[in-house]
Amino acid sequence: MGRILALDYGQKRTGVAVTDELRIIASGLTTLATKDIIPFLTQYLKDEMVDVLVVGEPKQMNNQPSESEVYIKPFLTKLFEAFPDVKIERQDERFTSKIAFQSMLDSGLKKKQRRNKGLIDEISATLILQDYLKRL
Repeated sequence: MGRILALDYGQKRTGVAVTDELRIIASGLTTLATKDIIPFLTQYLKDEMVDVLVVGEPKQMNNQPSESEVYIKPFLTKLFEAFPDVKIERQDERFTSKIAFQSMLDSGLKKKQRRNKGLIDEISATLILQDYLKRL
């Protein structure tokens, strides 16, 4: 059984989280410039067994797709083309950025560290992955 990898896609940065081999624990992996995500995933999938890629699905409160979904659709097409043998799933990502920021506050990170948007993206990817695991 391979790992599950989650992506919090953004136009500039993409947060990445991954499970352990038993698919029990979701951990933040990294945040990358979005333009670098396909090469990163290509190398990562060579080194690690990954069965599922989970991509955050931004929704509005009325359950309609968020405006940012327009940017995610072409990215999903690239993922399907680059990794045809890997299952790609979506996971609702409502409030993950707010929860990520709140968890940074709660953990006592200093103001300078809380400004690190890459860290917020990585924590958001971890939250997306945790929610996906709960859904399973």
